[in-house]
Parts: sequence; structure tokens; C-alpha cells
Amino acid sequence: SKIASVLGYSLVLMAQGFYSANDDVVELNPSNFNREVLQSDSLWIIEFYAPWCGHCQSLTADWKKTATALKGIVKVGAVDADQHKSLGGQYGVRGFPSIKIFGANKSKPDDYQGGRSSQAIVDAALNTLRTLVKDRMSGRSGGSDYSRQSGGGGGSKKNVVELTDDNFDRLVLDSGEVWLVEFFAPWCGHCKSLEPEWAAAASAVKEQTKDKVHLGAVDATVHQGLASRYGVRGFPTIKIFKKGEEPEDYQGGRTRGDIIARALDLFSDNAAPPELLEILNADVLKKTCDDYQLCVIAVLPHILDTGAAGRNSYLEVMMKMAEKYKKKMWGWLWTEAGAQMELEASLGIGGFGYPAMTAINARKMKFALLKGSFSETGIHEFLRDLSVGRGSTATVGGGALPKINSVDAWDGKDGELPVEDDYDLSDVDLDDDIGKEEL
Repeated sequence: SKIASVLGYSLVLMAQGFYSANDDVVELNPSNFNREVLQSDSLWIIEFYAPWCGHCQSLTADWKKTATALKGIVKVGAVDADQHKSLGGQYGVRGFPSIKIFGANKSKPDDYQGGRSSQAIVDAALNTLRTLVKDRMSGRSGGSDYSRQSGGGGGSKKNVVELTDDNFDRLVLDSGEVWLVEFFAPWCGHCKSLEPEWAAAASAVKEQTKDKVHLGAVDATVHQGLASRYGVRGFPTIKIFKKGEEPEDYQGGRTRGDIIARALDLFSDNAAPPELLEILNADVLKKTCDDYQLCVIAVLPHILDTGAAGRNSYLEVMMKMAEKYKKKMWGWLWTEAGAQMELEASLGIGGFGYPAMTAINARKMKFALLKGSFSETGIHEFLRDLSVGRGSTATVGGGALPKINSVDAWDGKDGELPVEDDYDLSDVDLDDDIGKEEL
């Protein structure tokens, strides 16, 4: 029988999303979010989801039911935050599903922390709506001021670094980090329109990249030397600065979503690859496979078979692949042959054929085995096929992650054969007649 590729299914879901035009759920993305949500006077309750997330898939039916029940009363939306990372990043989404309520102040949505049933979600939405109406009746702010406030919502200018002739080289060129720099003029209308978007993007990017990508601004009418050095002729001009490279012009859109998306791409391009961990105990395996969409596991030959040099060559190949695929939400693990026999058995590796590699989707308990060579080319072909939904998968033996032994970490050295006890044979009588029987 054909085994459906859960990895391919996941990618199909990514392309299609969970919801369609036939549902009462409004699919939101960076192109329509500002118009539909932020500039709206309606109350919105929005799910941020990832297609590969099992809990999100479980929520889908209740979310559709919620949208139908609240139709014409409260807007119910959904964002594929795996595809539209900029939107998720803008609102601090770190796990899936995340549900946020966009009320009177659209720039500061509230986190929904209640139950995941349609009844619980509807109750929460109606309670928020009741509060919103009371506030309006009492004269407190109602509706969305987002597009009408000079600040624009969502970001403080404090996270935009003011750059000058005096500090530019030290902060930007000598930092070794990625910078997006806006050159502006105070009298420029387009610059004024960009200001709240730039500020909101700066706040989101600072948080999402752990302060590794920065947004700065140069008043080019004051610091004319900088504007001249980088050939700035119109305003606003945005340039990207990366370590050791000539600056490049930013060619993307001018909304915060566009800016955040470009910044996150730059961050992932320049980020360190994910850590390659040895499976030392059950926690290492569980956390990696739970936290990532896929966990890629190598079972390497025993140290006595390869020595340190051989093992390091295998680990180097894995690290190169982790670097190549670092934009994917994948974890990377390895173990020594024989150290985790139950894991090997559950994955059909079976005590031979080392080095071996498998990729596990822990949410579906499905795995795929590397059938080609354990080399950059072979592994790349294996992972590329998984990325586009090709290749066969099977169910993890027992339908759950197996028992994992706690082992000591490899010390980086060659292996040593076990030392056998020395026996003193000097007192042993080796008479030729020993073992002979008389007839």
C-alpha cells in the first residue's frame, strides 16, 4: 500500500492554508492586514498558525465554527505565520497556534489565553465586544486610530538608531552586523509616511533577531557627507549594510510587513546554523523533535570503526547541511551506532549500514530514511526531496519516540579497545595427559 508522505502533505497545506473562500474565516496576509484589520473599526480575533502544527490542525474545525457563529458581529481571521513570518514577528508570535484579539487599540492586541473550543472562543469575543461598546458609550476611545495617528502604532522611534557623520562607521561598518539604513529629509512627504512603518519594523526586528539586525536613520540634510558617500540623490533612500560587502539598495515595499520580512531574510542568511547535538538522553531527542518541524538524525559508525578523524568528517558533512538548510525549521542530532538500539529499531536501521540518516516528523510520527550516500550530494538530494514532498515515509515503530539511554558525551578522541584482565599462567599444569581419559 502507498504510504502518504506526511512531509509532502505538510507542504501542500503550506501552499493552500487551512481556510478557503467558502469559509467565514478571513485569510490575512501582509498585503491585506493593514486594510482589513488595522484600519477597521471592527473587533477582530485572529489565529496565527503554521500548517505543520498538529494543534493548529485540531483547532481548524472550531475556528470555522467560531467564524460562522460570529459572522456580522466579530471578524474572525487567520494568518499562516509560517508563510508570512513578518506578520507573526510583528506581533511577537513565538508558538502555534497563537490567538490575538484586536480591539479598540489595534496596535496592542490582547493575547487570548482561554480554551480552544468554539464556545470558549465565542464567549471571549463577545465579552471583549461588550467592553468595547461600553467604552464607546462612556466616551472613551473606540475604533481604530491606527492610520490617523502620527505614531501609526506598533513601534517606538527609540528602536530606530539615529546615525550621524560621527557614529556611522563605528556603529554600522565596524559592528559586523546587518543594518537597514534610511536616508531621509525632514521636508520629504514620503519620508513622513515611512516614519511610523520604519519605527514599528525596528521594534519587531530588534525583538525577532535578538538585536542582531538594526534599523537606522540618517538625516541627509544635516549629515551630507554620509549622503554623498553613498550616492543618495532622492528621499527616502534605504540601503542594506552587511559585513565585508558593498551596501546594496533596498528594493522592497515600504510597509512594516515588507521591511520586517526583508530584515528576517537577512537575519537568516547571516545567522549561525542550528546546533548539531549528540543524543545524550531522552530530553535532547524530545525537545529537538518537539520544537522543530523535522528532526534530522544521523547514526554514525562506532568510534572504533572510524576513529576521531572519520567521525569528524561525518559531523562536518552534517554541519554543512545544517548551514545549507538553516532557514528550515529543522533540528539536527546524531548518535553512535549501538548507543540507542531502540531508536535504531524503531527507525528500521537495524544494526548495520552505518552511517545512516533519517528525518522524523514527530507530530505525525512519520520518518524517511536516507537511501543514497552519506555525503553532501546524497544528503542534499534526500533533504531536497523531502522539501518538495517526494520520497516515501513510514510510521515510527510503536507509534511513539522510543526509550532513550542516557550516555556520556563523546570526548572527541579515538576509541580504545576494552582492557582485558591479565592472567598469570605460570602455575597452571599443562601436562600433555590433561583431558585424556584412560580406556
